[in-house]
Amino acid sequence: MVNHSTFVLEETTIADIQNAIDRQELTSVQLVCLYLKQISLHNHRGSNINAVIEVNPDALHIAESLDAERLQKGKRSPLHGIPVLLKDNINTGDAMHTSAGSLALADSYADEDAFIAAKLREAGAIILGKTNMTEWANFMTENMPNGFSSRGGQVLNPYGPGSFDVSGSSSGSGAAVAANFAAAAIGTETSGSILCPASANSIIGIKPTTGLLSRFGIIPISSSQDTAGPMARTVTDAAILLGGMTGVDNRDPATHKSIHAFETDYTKHLKETALNGARIGVSYHYCTKELSSSEKERFDDSIEVIKQQGCEIVIIDSATPLEHEEWDYNVLLYEFKSGINHYLKQHTRLDSITSLKDIMAFNNTNAAKCLRYGQVLLEESEKTSGTFTECDYLESRMNDLRKSRELGIDKVLKEFQLDALLYPGDTGYGFSAKAGYPSISVPAGYDENGRPIGIVFTSSAFKEPELIGFAYSFEQATKHRVTPKL
Repeated sequence: MVNHSTFVLEETTIADIQNAIDRQELTSVQLVCLYLKQISLHNHRGSNINAVIEVNPDALHIAESLDAERLQKGKRSPLHGIPVLLKDNINTGDAMHTSAGSLALADSYADEDAFIAAKLREAGAIILGKTNMTEWANFMTENMPNGFSSRGGQVLNPYGPGSFDVSGSSSGSGAAVAANFAAAAIGTETSGSILCPASANSIIGIKPTTGLLSRFGIIPISSSQDTAGPMARTVTDAAILLGGMTGVDNRDPATHKSIHAFETDYTKHLKETALNGARIGVSYHYCTKELSSSEKERFDDSIEVIKQQGCEIVIIDSATPLEHEEWDYNVLLYEFKSGINHYLKQHTRLDSITSLKDIMAFNNTNAAKCLRYGQVLLEESEKTSGTFTECDYLESRMNDLRKSRELGIDKVLKEFQLDALLYPGDTGYGFSAKAGYPSISVPAGYDENGRPIGIVFTSSAFKEPELIGFAYSFEQATKHRVTPKL
């Protein structure tokens, strides 16, 4: 057997890992040790990325059992023995905490796995640990830096620690994947929290259709917009991870609408020719009006590459209802209180923290540690009834759906006969979030300072197969991702 020290961890893919194990050049135990070494070198020392908030104490035991099972029965799936990280708002019914980055829940253990965590375990994945995140998924206050939590501290971007924004609340998952702390990770998104850190960390991020993946066992913000999604270094790995988490869950009614749409293998859509013959719309003025010169150059380069793949780019500046609407966050404000109160009653063992009011009281009592940036959004949410009877909520919810779907994405796609829309990595995410529609972010290069830039493909409900194909076609034509120097 080849010594596992010769296995190159950097940028290794799920297929690379499986091939090495099949050739008896590596075991899952050895792989876990390699990732733990990488975390030990760069999470709190060296580059101090601070992306991993907790390591699973049973990871090596799980790896040992999966190695033995592989020898006796073979692989369960492509995820068999693959270490992945979960965002710290996703329940695991094990020895790890689930805190959403808060000190109020720092001692909270979940009674059972979230649905998607259970699916990953069933597929044979090793949950290596939890990733740091923007506290309460960036729905705590108005001026908290991306990637900061009271429990975990500040996540740093591995491409420019202290210089580049790590972006979004799934910042730890994005930075951890970029820094090769695990094969892949799971993030969550309400509005931009997968797509933006994926772009900022030069990785792939899939924000699925709301309802494709169960939200059961995930600390919520909004029942209307929340979803988990995969974050990986390649489109292929993200597609593998997505297929490993789908399925109808009776504890999340939204998943029932996916019963005839979800797939368990999205890798069949990985076609280099996927962009050939497609029509993709670009609201060019909106997309580029706030970009720097180098950002605009990278976006223009991306458009040109897409054209070279046989795709027709349709400029839709003449009809951009999405960009001209005035949006509010009432839906999130009202839904957070109800969602968090239900979660705390159902999923935690903390007698002292059973409501949003208790969280706020804990923060006030421990203000020096917990309220560095305040808790304005928690306070605003607490003022709501939690019953969704307010006119402001009901009107905003209906307006969000009508404007983002009927008068927005659906209208533009139909009117211009488009297969998808294209945006720079940190714009446009709010439209698909309010619509509950899927998007995928893929690396598009770097600016003059080395800061990662991405592009995002967006379409209508359950169009993940098409979007994965487009992203894969672009990825294979460009192969922009470069490993950060830690």
